[in-house]
Amino acid sequence: MGETSTIASAAASPLLDERALSKLHWRCRRGLLENDLFIEQFFTRFELQLTKRHADGLMALMDLADNDLLDLLLRRREPQAPLDAPEVHEVLAMLRQAGRTAVP
Repeated sequence: MGETSTIASAAASPLLDERALSKLHWRCRRGLLENDLFIEQFFTRFELQLTKRHADGLMALMDLADNDLLDLLLRRREPQAPLDAPEVHEVLAMLRQAGRTAVP
């Protein structure tokens, strides 16, 4: 999914305010450096465009163990139920796109 279509599909969801972004940053702290690199680049690239829908998808991904999250980020596997939701796929695509510059 391209950056334009990602933003367009989230248009109906309100943008996150500064406090919500701060909480989301805190929740996204990980124990595995590789995950942190993806997440750091994600926030660098998309922070000002993040919506409640994106936050919901990202929070679902943050409930995963570090190695499971990394498998998704590196396309070793795709989300399975209950993660197989549109907002999760949308955020995962954004993370992967941002991560292309973070991980060699």
